[in-house]
Amino acid sequence: LFQETIEKLIQVDISENALKNAVDSEIPTVSVVADEEFLPFKEDTFDLVVSSLSLHWVNDLPRAFREIHQVLKPDGVFIGAMFGGDTLYELRCSLQLAELEREGGFSPHVSPFTAVSDLGHLLSRAGFNTLTVDTDEIQVNYPGLFEVMEDLQGKYILYGNLNVFCMGESNCSWNRKPLLHRETMLAAAAIYREMYGNSDGSVPATFQIYYMIGWKFHESQARPAQRGSATVSFGDLAKIDGLLSRGKK
Repeated sequence: LFQETIEKLIQVDISENALKNAVDSEIPTVSVVADEEFLPFKEDTFDLVVSSLSLHWVNDLPRAFREIHQVLKPDGVFIGAMFGGDTLYELRCSLQLAELEREGGFSPHVSPFTAVSDLGHLLSRAGFNTLTVDTDEIQVNYPGLFEVMEDLQGKYILYGNLNVFCMGESNCSWNRKPLLHRETMLAAAAIYREMYGNSDGSVPATFQIYYMIGWKFHESQARPAQRGSATVSFGDLAKIDGLLSRGKK
């Protein structure tokens, strides 16, 4: 984002501390503490809304998408990224197996995530069109399960002379157990290493990320042609080389 292209930047987060720690910018910036499900802005306010890896914390995702669509101007665009359903599947499975073995049952210890098959439908139902949804996976290696959890939950760690910020994530499920027994944690660490461990002794943690783009309708936007209006058949694609060479002659 550059000052030459952005007139004003409005940062929104439900956490006041997150806004205080935002990176300084040369763009005129306003910080607003607000919930994504109840955006305090008038309809048709913004040309662009961007969300980066925060929507997994939203309790009512369909409502959040409707709120974003409402505050966009016609022909405005929403660009977002959020964690997907396969995020931390290694940690989730290891904790479930260990808790099932040691305690006879399990509760969720990793936040729930949206499936990619649902994302396009939710955006379309919120009113967005010309949708683009893509998915990517990032794998990070750690010494073990406890280091994975420290990186997820910690605010920052001291690395040499630098304060390295961690993700600051925790489980947002209300029905989770308040704690895990020591024996269960040790069993989960052993299961993690046995099932997913790398040859060098480290363990992987997978982060699946969904990328999405959706536009608010405007009359100037391109529309799909009416069904049956095509003048070229897909069957003619096999002859395209011959038609091009004939045209050059």
